Amino acid sequence: MLEHIPAWLGASLGNVRAGASKLAIVQPELGGRFGAIDLSSPAFAQDARLPSRFTADGDGVSPPLVWGALPPETAMLALLVEDADAPAIQPLVHAIVWGVPADAGRLAEGAIVADGPGEAAHGDVGRNSSFSEGWLPPDPPTGHGEHRYVFQLFALDAGVEDPGQSPGRSALVRAMAGHVLAAGLLIGTYSRGEEAGVAPSRSAAQPTPLAAAST
Repeated sequence: MLEHIPAWLGASLGNVRAGASKLAIVQPELGGRFGAIDLSSPAFAQDARLPSRFTADGDGVSPPLVWGALPPETAMLALLVEDADAPAIQPLVHAIVWGVPADAGRLAEGAIVADGPGEAAHGDVGRNSSFSEGWLPPDPPTGHGEHRYVFQLFALDAGVEDPGQSPGRSALVRAMAGHVLAAGLLIGTYSRGEEAGVAPSRSAAQPTPLAAAST
Protein backbone atom coordinates (compact mmCIF):
# COMPACT_ATOMS: atom_id res chain seq x y z
CA MET A 1 0.00 0.00 0.00
CA LEU A 2 2.72 2.48 0.97
CA GLU A 3 5.90 1.10 -0.59
CA HIS A 4 5.64 3.39 -3.62
CA ILE A 5 5.63 6.62 -1.60
CA PRO A 6 8.90 8.44 -2.47
CA ALA A 7 11.56 8.61 0.23
CA TRP A 8 11.40 12.40 0.51
CA LEU A 9 7.67 12.24 1.24
CA GLY A 10 8.10 9.40 3.72
CA ALA A 11 10.72 11.42 5.58
CA SER A 12 8.52 14.52 5.64
CA LEU A 13 5.74 12.44 7.23
CA GLY A 14 8.02 11.13 9.97
CA ASN A 15 6.03 12.78 12.75
CA VAL A 16 2.64 11.78 11.31
CA ARG A 17 1.73 8.56 13.11
CA ALA A 18 -1.51 7.03 14.31
CA GLY A 19 -0.04 6.36 17.77
CA ALA A 20 -0.21 3.43 20.16
CA SER A 21 -3.09 5.04 22.04
CA LYS A 22 -5.32 4.19 19.05
CA LEU A 23 -4.63 0.43 19.23
CA ALA A 24 -7.64 -1.75 20.00
CA ILE A 25 -6.08 -3.32 23.09
CA VAL A 26 -6.09 -0.02 24.99
CA GLN A 27 -9.56 1.17 23.97
CA PRO A 28 -11.80 1.71 27.03
CA GLU A 29 -14.74 -0.26 25.63
CA LEU A 30 -12.70 -3.45 25.93
CA GLY A 31 -12.33 -2.96 29.68
CA GLY A 32 -8.56 -2.96 30.14
CA ARG A 33 -8.57 -4.93 33.40
CA PHE A 34 -8.05 -8.34 31.84
CA GLY A 35 -5.40 -10.97 32.33
CA ALA A 36 -2.31 -11.49 30.19
CA ILE A 37 -1.64 -14.13 27.53
CA ASP A 38 1.93 -15.15 26.71
CA LEU A 39 2.01 -14.44 22.96
CA SER A 40 5.20 -15.01 20.96
CA SER A 41 6.57 -16.04 17.57
CA PRO A 42 9.34 -18.49 16.70
CA ALA A 43 10.25 -16.14 13.82
CA PHE A 44 11.05 -12.93 15.76
CA ALA A 45 11.47 -11.71 19.33
CA GLN A 46 9.43 -9.08 21.17
CA ASP A 47 10.22 -5.60 19.80
CA ALA A 48 12.56 -7.12 17.18
CA ARG A 49 12.58 -6.56 13.44
CA LEU A 50 10.24 -8.68 11.34
CA PRO A 51 12.06 -10.89 8.84
CA SER A 52 11.48 -9.52 5.34
CA ARG A 53 9.70 -12.72 4.21
CA PHE A 54 6.65 -11.54 6.18
CA THR A 55 6.61 -8.11 4.52
CA ALA A 56 5.94 -6.61 1.12
CA ASP A 57 9.71 -6.85 0.47
CA GLY A 58 9.58 -10.65 0.71
CA ASP A 59 7.05 -13.43 0.32
CA GLY A 60 4.39 -11.45 2.19
CA VAL A 61 3.19 -14.41 4.27
CA SER A 62 1.90 -14.09 7.82
CA PRO A 63 4.33 -15.01 10.62
CA PRO A 64 3.83 -18.00 12.92
CA LEU A 65 2.34 -17.29 16.35
CA VAL A 66 2.16 -19.38 19.51
CA TRP A 67 0.52 -18.65 22.84
CA GLY A 68 0.38 -20.00 26.35
CA ALA A 69 -2.31 -20.77 28.91
CA LEU A 70 -5.73 -19.15 28.59
CA PRO A 71 -8.40 -18.49 31.22
CA PRO A 72 -10.51 -21.64 31.70
CA GLU A 73 -13.64 -19.71 30.67
CA THR A 74 -12.21 -18.95 27.21
CA ALA A 75 -14.70 -19.86 24.47
CA MET A 76 -12.73 -18.56 21.48
CA LEU A 77 -9.92 -16.23 20.44
CA ALA A 78 -9.62 -13.23 18.15
CA LEU A 79 -6.45 -11.85 16.57
CA LEU A 80 -5.97 -8.27 15.43
CA VAL A 81 -2.71 -6.93 13.94
CA GLU A 82 -2.30 -3.15 13.64
CA ASP A 83 0.44 -0.75 12.57
CA ALA A 84 0.72 1.78 15.40
CA ASP A 85 2.96 4.06 13.32
CA ALA A 86 0.97 4.29 10.11
CA PRO A 87 0.90 7.85 8.68
CA ALA A 88 -2.83 8.05 9.27
CA ILE A 89 -5.44 9.01 11.86
CA GLN A 90 -5.99 5.36 12.84
CA PRO A 91 -3.61 2.38 12.85
CA LEU A 92 -3.64 0.33 9.68
CA VAL A 93 -5.15 -3.13 10.10
CA HIS A 94 -2.90 -5.90 8.78
CA ALA A 95 -4.93 -8.91 9.89
CA ILE A 96 -8.10 -9.99 11.66
CA VAL A 97 -8.93 -13.58 12.58
CA TRP A 98 -12.17 -14.21 14.46
CA GLY A 99 -13.34 -17.36 16.23
CA VAL A 100 -10.02 -19.17 16.64
CA PRO A 101 -10.72 -22.27 18.78
CA ALA A 102 -9.62 -21.98 22.38
CA ASP A 103 -7.49 -25.11 22.09
CA ALA A 104 -5.63 -24.09 18.91
CA GLY A 105 -2.46 -22.96 20.66
CA ARG A 106 -0.87 -21.56 17.52
CA LEU A 107 -1.21 -20.15 14.02
CA ALA A 108 1.21 -21.58 11.48
CA GLU A 109 3.34 -19.47 9.13
CA GLY A 110 1.26 -18.35 6.17
CA ALA A 111 -1.98 -19.36 7.90
CA ILE A 112 -3.77 -16.01 7.60
CA VAL A 113 -5.15 -16.19 4.09
CA ALA A 114 -8.40 -15.19 2.45
CA ASP A 115 -10.04 -18.60 2.62
CA GLY A 116 -9.40 -19.14 6.36
CA PRO A 117 -6.59 -19.27 8.90
CA GLY A 118 -5.27 -22.63 7.73
CA GLU A 119 -4.91 -26.03 9.31
CA ALA A 120 -3.87 -24.80 12.76
CA ALA A 121 -7.22 -23.09 13.46
CA HIS A 122 -10.53 -22.61 11.71
CA GLY A 123 -11.73 -19.09 12.43
CA ASP A 124 -13.04 -16.46 10.06
CA VAL A 125 -10.42 -14.21 8.46
CA GLY A 126 -11.61 -10.61 8.51
CA ARG A 127 -10.93 -7.53 6.41
CA ASN A 128 -7.68 -5.58 6.59
CA SER A 129 -7.12 -1.94 5.64
CA SER A 130 -6.92 -2.82 1.95
CA PHE A 131 -10.55 -4.04 2.26
CA SER A 132 -9.46 -7.59 1.50
CA GLU A 133 -9.27 -10.73 3.60
CA GLY A 134 -5.98 -12.19 4.78
CA TRP A 135 -2.56 -10.88 5.81
CA LEU A 136 -1.65 -7.38 4.59
CA PRO A 137 2.17 -7.46 4.42
CA PRO A 138 3.93 -4.54 6.15
CA ASP A 139 5.18 -1.95 3.66
CA PRO A 140 6.05 1.29 5.52
CA PRO A 141 7.04 4.33 3.48
CA THR A 142 10.76 4.64 2.79
CA GLY A 143 12.29 7.15 5.19
CA HIS A 144 9.31 7.20 7.56
CA GLY A 145 11.22 5.36 10.26
CA GLU A 146 10.49 2.31 12.34
CA HIS A 147 6.92 1.00 12.43
CA ARG A 148 5.51 -1.16 15.23
CA TYR A 149 3.30 -4.01 14.04
CA VAL A 150 1.24 -4.97 17.07
CA PHE A 151 -0.18 -8.50 17.27
CA GLN A 152 -3.11 -8.50 19.72
CA LEU A 153 -4.66 -11.79 20.78
CA PHE A 154 -7.92 -11.70 22.78
CA ALA A 155 -9.43 -14.55 24.84
CA LEU A 156 -13.22 -14.16 24.76
CA ASP A 157 -16.00 -15.57 26.91
CA ALA A 158 -19.02 -17.55 25.73
CA GLY A 159 -21.29 -14.49 25.70
CA VAL A 160 -19.47 -12.70 22.88
CA GLU A 161 -21.62 -11.89 19.86
CA ASP A 162 -20.78 -12.82 16.30
CA PRO A 163 -19.44 -9.72 14.47
CA GLY A 164 -20.57 -11.10 11.13
CA GLN A 165 -18.73 -12.72 8.25
CA SER A 166 -15.28 -11.28 7.41
CA PRO A 167 -15.46 -8.61 10.13
CA GLY A 168 -13.59 -5.34 10.00
CA ARG A 169 -11.92 -3.66 12.96
CA SER A 170 -14.96 -1.68 14.15
CA ALA A 171 -17.25 -4.71 14.11
CA LEU A 172 -14.61 -6.76 15.90
CA VAL A 173 -14.14 -4.23 18.71
CA ARG A 174 -17.91 -3.80 19.16
CA ALA A 175 -18.40 -7.56 19.43
CA MET A 176 -15.55 -7.99 21.94
CA ALA A 177 -16.59 -5.13 24.23
CA GLY A 178 -17.27 -6.50 27.70
CA HIS A 179 -16.21 -10.04 26.76
CA VAL A 180 -12.38 -9.96 26.90
CA LEU A 181 -10.99 -12.30 29.55
CA ALA A 182 -7.29 -11.88 28.72
CA ALA A 183 -5.09 -10.44 26.00
CA GLY A 184 -1.62 -11.02 24.60
CA LEU A 185 0.54 -8.49 22.80
CA LEU A 186 3.55 -9.06 20.54
CA ILE A 187 5.34 -6.30 18.65
CA GLY A 188 7.46 -6.71 15.56
CA THR A 189 9.13 -3.74 13.85
CA TYR A 190 9.96 -2.91 10.26
CA SER A 191 11.29 0.09 8.35
CA ARG A 192 12.65 1.18 5.02
CA GLY A 193 15.49 3.68 4.82
CA GLU A 194 16.60 5.86 7.73
CA GLU A 195 14.82 5.11 11.00
CA ALA A 196 12.89 7.86 12.79
CA GLY A 197 13.72 6.72 16.33
CA VAL A 198 10.31 5.54 17.52
CA ALA A 199 10.36 4.62 21.21
CA PRO A 200 10.10 0.88 22.01
CA SER A 201 6.83 -0.49 23.32
CA ARG A 202 5.94 -2.55 26.39
CA SER A 203 4.90 -6.13 27.03
CA ALA A 204 1.47 -7.71 26.79
CA ALA A 205 1.01 -7.53 30.52
CA GLN A 206 1.22 -3.74 30.47
CA PRO A 207 -1.20 -2.42 27.83
CA THR A 208 -1.76 0.91 29.58
CA PRO A 209 1.92 2.07 29.43
CA LEU A 210 1.85 1.23 25.72
CA ALA A 211 -0.70 3.97 25.26
CA ALA A 212 1.63 6.42 26.94
CA ALA A 213 4.29 5.58 24.38
CA SER A 214 2.16 6.85 21.48
CA THR A 215 3.69 9.35 19.15
